[in-house]
Amino acid sequence: MPLRPKDRAPAPPGKDADPKESLWDFEWSRTQLGGDGRPPISDGTVREGPLAHVLDLPVGATWGGMVILHGAGSRKENHADMAAAATAAGLAVVRYDMRGHGETGGMLDERAIDDVAAAAQLLPAGLPVALRGSSMGGYLALISASAVGAAAVVAVCPAHAPLLARGLRTGRLEVAADTAALQALLAAHPLEAAVAELELPVLIQHAAGDEQVPVGGSRDLATRLRHPASRLDVSPDGDHRSVQHDPAAQAAALAWLREAIG
Repeated sequence: MPLRPKDRAPAPPGKDADPKESLWDFEWSRTQLGGDGRPPISDGTVREGPLAHVLDLPVGATWGGMVILHGAGSRKENHADMAAAATAAGLAVVRYDMRGHGETGGMLDERAIDDVAAAAQLLPAGLPVALRGSSMGGYLALISASAVGAAAVVAVCPAHAPLLARGLRTGRLEVAADTAALQALLAAHPLEAAVAELELPVLIQHAAGDEQVPVGGSRDLATRLRHPASRLDVSPDGDHRSVQHDPAAQAAALAWLREAIG
């Protein structure tokens, strides 16, 4: 069944509806989190340099590459579902454990942007590269896009720098981090300014019921999107993890990517 946006999402009180925002009915059929459910075409986790990663390659023709960025306290295995969908669609995919997470270990610090670029270099050469991140990973995807030379970004419920900084201070952010270094990175890269400078296509996906990262932040980002193919997709239901693991949302993102960079 083809995916089609429904009527535009209602604007917050006192604001006009943003023309870039669409209301989507996602299926909310979450995959089971945890465990390495990687596609069989993967050779499994590889440790080259500082980052533990998995490279998934499609069987047929490849039209692009994707770097998957997990959120705080997560790991690469939790996004094997998106990797499988993307490789089936013809994308080469690398997903890695950020510093302070999974098999990479160590501490998350000011090297986070450089690590995104290093992960992109693990993809086959010559492909247009998309960054797909969720929550903290969405933030990193957006602020890293220019440095990486990304062709497009899919940001799922992207967390803003002040929210991440507050999580570091209070201990709610589940990550082993060099707090001072990471706080400096967050202060130097406000999400609003980074998005306003991006000339490339950006898709933001968010659930209106997100209890951790309010959807209002994404609605604000949508007003700063510059590329004509950019848009915000909002679901009226769901929670913080719903969209990133929903098959319909994943399919919508992949269809959008094929049009944007394929």
